[in-house]
Amino acid sequence: MIVGLTGSIATGKSTVSKMFADAGAVIVDADKIVREVQQPGQQAFQEIVDHFGKEVLLPNGELDRAKLGSLVFGNEENRLKLNAIVHPRVREARDEQTRATLARDSRAIIIWDIPLLIETGIYQEVEKTVVVYVDRETQYARLLKRDELSAEAAEKRIAAQMPIEEKKRYADFLIDNRGTIEETQRQVQEVWAELTRLQRERSAR
Repeated sequence: MIVGLTGSIATGKSTVSKMFADAGAVIVDADKIVREVQQPGQQAFQEIVDHFGKEVLLPNGELDRAKLGSLVFGNEENRLKLNAIVHPRVREARDEQTRATLARDSRAIIIWDIPLLIETGIYQEVEKTVVVYVDRETQYARLLKRDELSAEAAEKRIAAQMPIEEKKRYADFLIDNRGTIEETQRQVQEVWAELTRLQRERSAR
């Protein structure tokens, strides 16, 4: 079974992803794959440098993600170009990880942890979708604290994403991450219990 997990910036999706991993899910982390395909020596790395120039490199030869982000954020042409370079490689690695997992255990519950699950249409490729959410005020406060952004920069980051209320409409399961860790854990356990029940039913057919 393949399940999509998403949220918006600073909603705590990574925390929820780890809880699912602890429960027994196999996590395929899109952000981790992005970092891997952008390492020096990878084809995507070279294409990024060829297009955006050596100004996106750190002194040690690795990508300066902050610099690259500043070139892409708010620039639609640059964003589309970066996506065209990175997304096919991410999809290839994601699918390979998924195939390898299912070859080992056909009953595995695999969670695709993808920030842009809805926006990219990938939600149509999964069997169930889990959306992690908080209210905008909590999101804003967490973003200020976590990334040490200015108030204006935080607002721009939030405004640049699909509104969380819209994402919630795509969800089979919602996890409200405004409360305590224990409250989030309880919701994750409830969703996990339902996913494992569905998987058992399928296996029994």
